[in-house]
Amino acid sequence: MNPPSPSPPDLDLPRLRADTPGTAHGIHLNNAGAALPPRPVTDAIQAHLALEERMGGYEAEDAAQEAIGEAYTAVETLLNAAPGTVAFQESATLAFTQALSAIPFRGGDVLLTTRHDYVSNQIQYLALQDRFGIRVERAPDGPEGGVDVQGMVERVHRLQPRLVAMTHIPTNSGLVQDPAPVGAACRDRGIPFLLDACQSVGQMPLDVEALGVTFLSATARKFLRGPRGSGFLYVSPQALDDGMLPLFPDLRGADWIEAELTQPAPDARRFESWEFSWALVRGTGAAARYALELGVEAIQERAWGLATGLRERLSALDGTRVLDRGPQLSAIVTVTVAGWSPGALVDRLRGEGIRTSWVDRTSAVLDFDEKGVEAALRISPHYYNTEGELDAVVEALEEALREGSSPSPRNGSKTRRRE
Repeated sequence: MNPPSPSPPDLDLPRLRADTPGTAHGIHLNNAGAALPPRPVTDAIQAHLALEERMGGYEAEDAAQEAIGEAYTAVETLLNAAPGTVAFQESATLAFTQALSAIPFRGGDVLLTTRHDYVSNQIQYLALQDRFGIRVERAPDGPEGGVDVQGMVERVHRLQPRLVAMTHIPTNSGLVQDPAPVGAACRDRGIPFLLDACQSVGQMPLDVEALGVTFLSATARKFLRGPRGSGFLYVSPQALDDGMLPLFPDLRGADWIEAELTQPAPDARRFESWEFSWALVRGTGAAARYALELGVEAIQERAWGLATGLRERLSALDGTRVLDRGPQLSAIVTVTVAGWSPGALVDRLRGEGIRTSWVDRTSAVLDFDEKGVEAALRISPHYYNTEGELDAVVEALEEALREGSSPSPRNGSKTRRRE
């Protein structure tokens, strides 16, 4: 057993776990999938649902305008974003799609991206290629792993892409890519830059000004510890001033002025739709406030420290292979275990009260083909986890290695796409 490493001075671990009822019901190491929400998040959701129960959905929205406004402000503060630049969505994927739809692609346009972009994004790029005849160009990786940032910047200048899109932290490894130089190059050339921050929001500081993004999409349910079914999209003031808007706005995003004339909303609400859950919006705002109160720098230090220690311990086991590569690594740890399929390991660990997840090749074709693996076990600790919980998962994997056999996963077909 490793000696415990102290929490950063401003993180009170007993208080954090008391705030997180789920820690009493197993070891949760699937924060890259859906983290355990703290009480303030569920309290905010339940408070709004109680309003809807008492007075109806429309009236509850009217009565909660101040709390809803506070949710927008909290997320904008988390991102160092100007007021009016955040739009709420049901998911990060929908937020990302809304941003993609604002780009006026034409045949022959280049969409520049990386080999590590999220699977849904890659599928959407290929759909655009099939539909509009654009060319998807993936910048090469550097020798340490992850995109060669300088090579990507050079392609921004040389190819003059219609859009540059990049995933900050992929779903299938602990890699952290560096978007800031890419954002600066795009800003210099007036090229829109779309950053998928689905896995980075809530586990590391994000500053949309420093990153130089035109759009940033994210979810609430992962490291931010918000509710499932809620996401958001940042839209830069320049994009709003330039009149960028989604391909299919609705009555929330635009007004119908005359028979042949519409007027988009003046702020990022033009990227929203009329119908989504205000309870989840309020829960997302509570999650952002909770992260801000703790300090995202302290969150990152704690979560990344736990992941670093876990990688070191797993690397020392005979029969395990840690797959994470890159100059900077996050709180996502991916590993293979000799003799075991990752799906079977997820089943086994759940039986011992340890919640993890797994990712297969269809979510990471380029990365997993290069690494020569079909799937990986994904272990993603967060700041409320303890060293004792990491001891438990290491010991469970040691026991699995001693047994040396892998039964078929009971629910593998259901879990394979749970990213």
